[in-house]
Amino acid sequence: MASRYWVVSLPVQSSASTLWNNLQDQISKHSFDTPLYRFNIPNLRVGTLDSLLALSDDLLKSNTFIEGVSHKIRRQIEELERVSGLETNALTVDGVPVDSYLTRFVWDEAKYPIMSPLREIVDGIHTQVAKIEDDLKVRVAEYNNVRGQLNAINRKQSGSLAVRDLSNLVKPEDIITSEHLVTLLAVVPKYSQKDWLSSYETLTTYVVPRSSKKLYEDNEYALYTATLFGRVADNFRTSARERGFQVRDFEYSPEAQESRKQELEKLVQDQYMLRSSLLQWCYASYGEVFSSWMHFCAVRVFAESILRYGLPPSPSFLACVLSPSVKGEKKVRSILEGLCDSANSTYWKTEDEGGAMAGLGGDTDAHPYVSFTINIA
Repeated sequence: MASRYWVVSLPVQSSASTLWNNLQDQISKHSFDTPLYRFNIPNLRVGTLDSLLALSDDLLKSNTFIEGVSHKIRRQIEELERVSGLETNALTVDGVPVDSYLTRFVWDEAKYPIMSPLREIVDGIHTQVAKIEDDLKVRVAEYNNVRGQLNAINRKQSGSLAVRDLSNLVKPEDIITSEHLVTLLAVVPKYSQKDWLSSYETLTTYVVPRSSKKLYEDNEYALYTATLFGRVADNFRTSARERGFQVRDFEYSPEAQESRKQELEKLVQDQYMLRSSLLQWCYASYGEVFSSWMHFCAVRVFAESILRYGLPPSPSFLACVLSPSVKGEKKVRSILEGLCDSANSTYWKTEDEGGAMAGLGGDTDAHPYVSFTINIA
């Protein structure tokens, strides 16, 4: 599937069918690997020249916005598919692949009546896409909130012993709690374990001899217990800190541990549900935005063609879609230019980098015909 297309319109001198046949013939002879399609734009309501000029000022800005939302949703889909371990699905519009939707574009009369003013169609598309973008922000924020909570818990469970949650490392039999005795948990630098074992009994008075047991070790630290009288616990903490050992605050609670486990399971389930829901919404919304974008492009080509070639009933124009290779672009431009009226061609090339109207909502190119680039990926 090509990812970059040109949507162009050429001025019709005799008949559209003759121009189309000439274009096909030229492309097949000189750039046979360039896909070429008709871009069928209905006879939209022109309105006044003033209204077209006013509209053209907003066309480029609106196109940038709509294209941006389309790409934003596409990137979100790619990210969700990646983290879900899913194969990349071909994006569609109403079941039709996006490239086919563009190259076989048909105007949706039910959604966008052709007798509606162009400004009304453009504003309607912009409003609809803006609403979808707002919905995307809300849904992504909700998903990221749950994902952030889950990541925070995972960091606590997988970080170093200096910061991680210790509840899943400590068993009930590791802790002694009585009227007088307490068990403290000390985080000892990995290369200071001998120092700990030789000194913990003397860090304060009333430490139970040989009470220290190693519970866990990571790349940086080891986790040790020490049992002592509760009334000297503060002294023990202070002395341990002075020797480079960190006594972690910890209270063993099966109820709290079970609560944390349930919270984690719920967050995992919520993340899965939100991710699946967001992905399905993105699939549907991408199709909706892409369809709106193609209708907007049709309006844009129509408006720019009227401004460039003149008001109906004469002159008229032929709109088409091409996807030349990078190497073939220059040749295709030459073919398109050759099919334009020479007077028209000279006019558009002599004024301000593409002519007097090149900046009216267009891509400010220097071509003697209307030409826009559509990047669908």
